[in-house]
Amino acid sequence: MQEVYDFLKKCGTYYLATTEGDQPRVRPFGTYLIFEGKLYIQTGKVKSVSKQMKANPKVEICAFSGDSWVRIEAIAVEDDRLAPKQAMLDAYPQLQAMYKADDPNTQVLYLKNATATFASFGGAPKVVKF
Repeated sequence: MQEVYDFLKKCGTYYLATTEGDQPRVRPFGTYLIFEGKLYIQTGKVKSVSKQMKANPKVEICAFSGDSWVRIEAIAVEDDRLAPKQAMLDAYPQLQAMYKADDPNTQVLYLKNATATFASFGGAPKVVKF
């Protein structure tokens, strides 16, 4: 999982794919955090992406840097405790203008049953499960 986190950190932005009915939805994200041995992402509960993950928690993440990329398939599981929300906000202080740990809109989710596939042009893929 640390390798996945490090790659996302190097990329900065990753793309999160969800579904809305039968329509795929993809958008840029930039929050990721390892907390209590799990990889977390963050959003707001009022956003469409939150509603999409609630209806179908299967997600995919893709990030690209240089000539390599990672694709992560996982189940997004909401964690409504204050501690992971605060840890995320501490890691991303710029979010504190929009979110608070005890704000009912703040949402953090961890990736469960994740399979990350690292690939590059011409290289053999590497799979990491967490």
